[in-house]
Amino acid sequence: MSAVYQIFPGRRYPPGATVEDDGVNFSVYSRHATGAELLLYESATSPEPFQTIRLDPGANHTFFSWHVLVLDLPPGTHYTWRMEGPNDPHAHGWRFDPGIELVDPWARAVNVGPWDRWRRQREGARPHDSPRAMVLAEDYDWEGDTPIRLPSEQIIVYELHVGGFTRHPTSGVEHPGTFLGLIEKIPYLQELGITHVELMPVMAFDEQDVPEAVWDCGLRNYWGYSSFGFFSPHPGYCVTPDQGTHRREFRDMVKALHKARIGVILDVVFNHTSEGGSGGPTMTFKGFGNETFYCLDGIDKGIYLDFTGCGNTVNANHPLVTHFILDALEYWVREMHVDGFRFDLASAMARDAEGRPLANPPVLWGIELSDTLAASKIIAEAWDAAGLYQVGSFPGYRWMEWNGRYRDSIRRFVRGDPGLIAEVATRLSGSSDLYQANLRQPINSVNFVTCHDGFTLWDLVSYHHKRNGANCEGDRDGTSDNLSWNCGVEGDTSDPEVLVLRRRQAKNLLTLVFLSQGIPMLLSGDELLRGQDGNNNAWCQDNELSWLDWSLVERNRDMLRFVRGLIALRKRHPSVRRRRFLSGRPNQGSDLPDVTWHGTGLNEPPWDDPLSQQLAFTLGPVGPDEDLLQVLINMGDRECHFELPVLASSRWYLALDTGGTPPADVTDPSEQRLIETNPLAVGARRILVLEGR
Repeated sequence: MSAVYQIFPGRRYPPGATVEDDGVNFSVYSRHATGAELLLYESATSPEPFQTIRLDPGANHTFFSWHVLVLDLPPGTHYTWRMEGPNDPHAHGWRFDPGIELVDPWARAVNVGPWDRWRRQREGARPHDSPRAMVLAEDYDWEGDTPIRLPSEQIIVYELHVGGFTRHPTSGVEHPGTFLGLIEKIPYLQELGITHVELMPVMAFDEQDVPEAVWDCGLRNYWGYSSFGFFSPHPGYCVTPDQGTHRREFRDMVKALHKARIGVILDVVFNHTSEGGSGGPTMTFKGFGNETFYCLDGIDKGIYLDFTGCGNTVNANHPLVTHFILDALEYWVREMHVDGFRFDLASAMARDAEGRPLANPPVLWGIELSDTLAASKIIAEAWDAAGLYQVGSFPGYRWMEWNGRYRDSIRRFVRGDPGLIAEVATRLSGSSDLYQANLRQPINSVNFVTCHDGFTLWDLVSYHHKRNGANCEGDRDGTSDNLSWNCGVEGDTSDPEVLVLRRRQAKNLLTLVFLSQGIPMLLSGDELLRGQDGNNNAWCQDNELSWLDWSLVERNRDMLRFVRGLIALRKRHPSVRRRRFLSGRPNQGSDLPDVTWHGTGLNEPPWDDPLSQQLAFTLGPVGPDEDLLQVLINMGDRECHFELPVLASSRWYLALDTGGTPPADVTDPSEQRLIETNPLAVGARRILVLEGR
């Protein structure tokens, strides 16, 4: 572009770059800036801007916004901002620097361009060395697509990493590691039976945001918890981001998933940003309104309050920041058709500017009560890195929570810890101790035993100790308290007895998750027994250690078949998908109680036995077409005999046996074996599920 575009004052609303009939309106918030420049580039990598527009403080400045209309400017143009103002971080928190180009916080698309985080850190800012935003036009045919509206008790969440899901050479997709690559694997997701994918961060993030020692090892930020472009799909997951296809490629993925009746939940990071603490780079918020966007020390505002472990904490309950977060979330629902959000370290968003927990945080209630988000699933990781733990007490009512207490209880029980029967029964029942007293329901609990953070399922049954040396942090990162059991041998082994036990333990863990009241979550690859060599913090491993090896589909096809059958079992039993807590009383229209608890003997649950490792329960049907369910759990190291309820007009059939030899480990109703013995033997560390009809 050689033209110099004519400008007009423009208007302050909406923020960002908006394509209009006569040009593009640019607007950005910066309360204490005294001057502003808009730099226009042909591309993300152009060495120089083709036009620099200096804004007039009178004509182009309204309230807290700087704005300008650039006539006839075409979509596809890249741009940055430079802001002038006071630099007084310690007294006021101001960090204006006219030598640094900034990314528009409201940009609908960003590209990395010449950005080199560690050169910036070591040598200081250079002209035109920042990431750049891109002007996008609104031109997409949704073909009638609408977000998925599935009752919460029916959803099954599958947590996956967009890049790692298809980046392995065995994936066989045309565009590995991208939104489009994920589309090619939709048939696999359909056959698995999940209802929603929960995508690890897909808002634009800084892949270079790692400690210096980690960067020098050739590693980068793989997980993506380092956002700086909250309205832009991550360019690294796009095939042609230089052409501005960010939104189109993401929307194509969403539309394809919706056609397959699979919802899309985004893992979002509003607790911190990629700019880090006082030693971190200025990329966006620091340069526009550092004192607005971040929690700063009350005495020395040059110090960032860090409740996230990532150098800074977003000042989420400042009115403008609350509006920014709601604006972003509503944009992803309204314009990108996503079906919900999982909020990373969400308890950090419950703090005020000085870090104190708020009883009624405006941002969290704003999310809960937003009309635009009313049908969206909202899931909180209800803790932060500074000790605020709110599982069971997260502000609001319809918020679902990653149930960390569920994870810990089930891990301990399955590895063989005694005396947990009452605790485990409570977790299987939807964690009423956490949710019932404050008028919440089983669907507030997201039940899981593994997630991206920690051991995979296979490593959970193969390692007692983490092995994180590959992260180049001296094995100091990641938790050492994994509540795991290696089944007798640490790490890799060829011992057939150990390998059989590990598979059975993996099945035990998943069986309990999918038979629990609440919302089950499955970590991508667990259905294939994917391991990470004992690394429980693979956040910087963008390589085959983290990627899904699709050859496991064949190598571990029996485990995949088991998980598919387990999900199908859950789907055909509304009795494990209740909105209300179990009461022990008959269901409406039935003379059978919704649940009856047992031990090895009928109606004898060992609630107070400090040594017991056995539990059984009977679930009454919700409707006339549902079979009874009998679940027999033996986590001890010896075989036990369980007494079965005698049915008047039905018989018991074996639906699932975690110790059974495939294909007898999970069986469709038409192929199930009649149970003809009572009491019934259940082997050590084994779960049986019976259907009565």
